[in-house]
Amino acid sequence: MKVILKIISLFLLITILLGLYLSVVGIETTKFNKQIQNKVKKIDNNLNLELKKVKLILNPFEFNLSAKTLGPKIINQDQYLELENIETNISLKSIISDEFSIEQVEMSTKSIKISNLISFSRLIYQIPELVIFEKLFDVKGYIIANIKVEFNKDGSLKDNYVFKGFIKDTKANLSKNYNISKLNLAFNFTKDEIILKNLNLRLNNLDLESETISAKKIGNEYLIKGNIENNTLEFNDEDLVTLKENFFPDIDIKNIRFNSKNKFSLKIGKKYQFRDLTISSKINLQEALILKDINLNQIFPELKNNISFLNHEIDLTYKKNFLSINGNGKILIQKKQDLISYKIEKNKNEFIFENVFKINKNPFLIELLDYQKKDDSELIIRFNGQKNKKGRIFIKSASLVEEKNKIEIKNIYFDENFRLENFDNINLDYVDKDDKRNSVKIYKKKKKYSLRGDYFNSDNLIQNILFSDEETNYFSKDFKIELNIKKVRLDDEFQLNNLEGDLYFKNKKLFDANLIGYFPDSKKMTFTVKTNNANKITTFFIDHAKPIVKRYKFIKGFNDGILDFYSSKIGNTSKSTLKIYDFKLKELPTLTKILTLASLQGIADILSGEGIRFDEFEMNFENKDKLMTINEIYALGPAISVLMSGYIEKDKLISLKGTLVPATTINKAIGSIPVLGKILVGTKTGEGVFGVSFKIKGPPKNLETTVNPIKTLTPRFITRTLEKIKKTN
Repeated sequence: MKVILKIISLFLLITILLGLYLSVVGIETTKFNKQIQNKVKKIDNNLNLELKKVKLILNPFEFNLSAKTLGPKIINQDQYLELENIETNISLKSIISDEFSIEQVEMSTKSIKISNLISFSRLIYQIPELVIFEKLFDVKGYIIANIKVEFNKDGSLKDNYVFKGFIKDTKANLSKNYNISKLNLAFNFTKDEIILKNLNLRLNNLDLESETISAKKIGNEYLIKGNIENNTLEFNDEDLVTLKENFFPDIDIKNIRFNSKNKFSLKIGKKYQFRDLTISSKINLQEALILKDINLNQIFPELKNNISFLNHEIDLTYKKNFLSINGNGKILIQKKQDLISYKIEKNKNEFIFENVFKINKNPFLIELLDYQKKDDSELIIRFNGQKNKKGRIFIKSASLVEEKNKIEIKNIYFDENFRLENFDNINLDYVDKDDKRNSVKIYKKKKKYSLRGDYFNSDNLIQNILFSDEETNYFSKDFKIELNIKKVRLDDEFQLNNLEGDLYFKNKKLFDANLIGYFPDSKKMTFTVKTNNANKITTFFIDHAKPIVKRYKFIKGFNDGILDFYSSKIGNTSKSTLKIYDFKLKELPTLTKILTLASLQGIADILSGEGIRFDEFEMNFENKDKLMTINEIYALGPAISVLMSGYIEKDKLISLKGTLVPATTINKAIGSIPVLGKILVGTKTGEGVFGVSFKIKGPPKNLETTVNPIKTLTPRFITRTLEKIKKTN
């Protein structure tokens, strides 16, 4: 009995020691090489497995053996793939029953080319993830991977494979416009999901990082989600082309530098097409340079050739046919920086916007309203609205606030050329650059507009609308305005009381008008326009001519006078007559004062400082496009008379020439006509009464006058003088 107990104890001890040895140290053998190779053959008959000795470790609690071999090779015809090791589990039960069974195989690679691993992996198991990998990755990339597969009892592969590892220094061609290089990441593939972690790469020329990107299989597609961050990036021309084509096709971006944090998702279909891209980003825009394509110099006098956005914090959301941008920061469009905040949504071809623009040290003008921002004040502009696919703009509300100045607009529509179509009301309450407070309201009243208020400075309005022969580019539709303004400023000296009447604009031009207003001394101003078929008749009468005459740049120092104007226009050509009565001039041209010394009256006028007096002035001229042709200007006075002609090319050139004669010479000539007519007219060169000729020529702001003190009077001058004297008598 004792012997039996000793034998049993010894057997148990040996068994325990053997179990411990097999569990801790294990044994090496080639006994199972053939079975493992056959198992691989069942996966694919073209595969051969070159094995060294297999080390077996006992797992007593799981009742199986862990088999591991180092440095094996998987061979496919004349190609092979070197592995770091292969591990598998062999059931003890299958060994005892002589039914060899491998439950799973796990292979670990060395650092190998991605293309080689993908090719061999696809032979082991045809999974779509590997097809995607093979399509995307360049052969220069390297990978360290671990592949784990499990087998069913019948030896077939289960679909719960795991493919994980590391990729380094890899390239990928995602599409025609997007290339990835310097790709490093950790990955984990399963049947229905791909997870990428600790990713960094270069997309085109941009360095990007990501904590996690996942691709989950849904039906026949993959839903890809993840996050990407970048340090400061600066786009080159190629990157900007791609950015503009996909996100900002209507904006000419020249330079952009930023860093960002982004979340994204998209879907990849069976044919590897990309769709349903969504992006959510927080962007720190350090600089963006945009070339301007609009002319706003009349509003921003120091406007630069480009617009710079500096240090902007931006929230961006993008998905198919939709883009939302919400940001704020500094903007440089003139010499100094301003502040801007904005919210823009693009849905297909429609825009919704909400902006706030703060101007501090830069100038700002509204020429039509004679408004000018103060140098040291803050101007805040707010507006919100939308732009449709046809380019029409709707401003729901807009306001301009500077200290006590306020301009407000409600529900205003513009066409694609930013010309006014329609609006509900405009409220103007501001001090203009002449330090005059304007207070008027314009509001829609059925089918026309009403302009009412206490005070309005019309100085620029006269120049830009009422007396312009061009299209009024402010408007795109026909509309009527009725006026009723208590006080209207014409210039520094004159103002009208109770200006009333109607204006009708048709085809972007003033079509009909009827205005009347009164000066404080009970004198008046009337303005009418009547259009009949193709003929447009304009009349203008004002008892104080100075605020109108001063607009002719070649006439200076004008005082007093009554103005009567008549014009007939057919097509783009107008013929006009301007008459002025009982006025004085100080400069026409500068050197005319010398000529007045020929008469005692002229000396008296100069000594009084009031200027040279004229009884009558008549100007006959034609306008066509931007050219004014002056057929004749004739002025008759007790001290001096003037006859001249020429042309004016708008904003470019003034060219006039004429004759000036002291009154004593004219009277002497006229008195001699019955006896000495031939001498006055002159039958030979150099004969006749002497006068003075002059020329005025140059840009409007830099006119030059030349005088020739010896000139034979022309018959035309004498004839016009006689006509005027006869009418007077």
